[in-house]
Amino acid sequence: MTDAAFEFVTEMEIRYRDLDPWDHVNNVVYGTYLEQARIEYMDAVIDEPLEDRDFVLAHLELDYHQSVEYRHDLTVAVRASDMGTSSLSFAYEVRADGDVAATGETTQVHMGADGPAPLPESWRETIERFEPALD
Repeated sequence: MTDAAFEFVTEMEIRYRDLDPWDHVNNVVYGTYLEQARIEYMDAVIDEPLEDRDFVLAHLELDYHQSVEYRHDLTVAVRASDMGTSSLSFAYEVRADGDVAATGETTQVHMGADGPAPLPESWRETIERFEPALD
């Protein structure tokens, strides 16, 4: 699924355990939604099994715009926003019934046996083809 600003949008299931006492999705759960959406993005774009994509999360930023409730249809839009030598950053929109409920950014660092490692050239090329607006 796609839209004008994001090449990749995925549906999320809101689980009962995601809710706080006020029946809103708890703030810490949004990080899990971003993680799941990022994995699905990488599954769709990079032809490598999950266990061969060694990343660590280096940065997570979230801004909350409205609450999300169990009754909402939830989607997360994802796009690669920056590629460094060994890092890959993403931008996100968490949407409840199509309205932006939260925005976020993450930066992952690709890891090798001895620490940060350059992103494979094949990944760079694939992501750049999928994300034509990426610098």
